[in-house]
Amino acid sequence: MKRTFLLTALTGSLMFGAGCTQFPALDRTLTPELEAAAFPALVPLGPVLAGAQQGGIVPQQAAATIEARVAALKSRAAGLRGSILSGAERQRLAQGLQ
Repeated sequence: MKRTFLLTALTGSLMFGAGCTQFPALDRTLTPELEAAAFPALVPLGPVLAGAQQGGIVPQQAAATIEARVAALKSRAAGLRGSILSGAERQRLAQGLQ
């Protein structure tokens, strides 16, 4: 019963708070210059799409570039997999731990 009362009180306070909210005045926010401005010109879509398709990516070049980058990254990763410590450093560390 106490939980129901708390839920009802919370819901009521949220509704009361929402009812008291003041919204910004949105009327007459456009300036007279903006209202008098001309609409933008409409352009046929065909030439725009044709221009976009002509400047596309060549799949063979993209694949070659990506494969070269993958090979370079794999080579770099292989170099990073090696040991950080040299043999002498490893021995010195092992002696210090004993």
